Amino acid sequence: MDTYSLLREIADSWVLLAMVIFYVGAIVWAFRPGSKGVHDDIADIPFRNETLPDDSDGPRAARGSKIAQNMPEAL
Repeated sequence: MDTYSLLREIADSWVLLAMVIFYVGAIVWAFRPGSKGVHDDIADIPFRNETLPDDSDGPRAARGSKIAQNMPEAL
C-alpha cells in the first residue's frame, strides 16, 4: 500500500469522523443550557452606547486635522 492510499483511507474514515464530532460538539456548545445570557449580551453589542459623548469641539474633530477644521458646524 502506497502512502497516498493510506492517507486517503485515513481521511475517508477517521478524519471524517473527527470533523463530524467537532461539528456536533460546536452545535451542542452553542445551544447548551445556561448560555442564553451570554448570547443575549453579545446580541446587544450594536445597541450599546447609543448616545454620543459630549464633544465640545464639534462633530468629527479628529486631533486637529485640516478636514475636521474645515467642516461646517452643523452636520
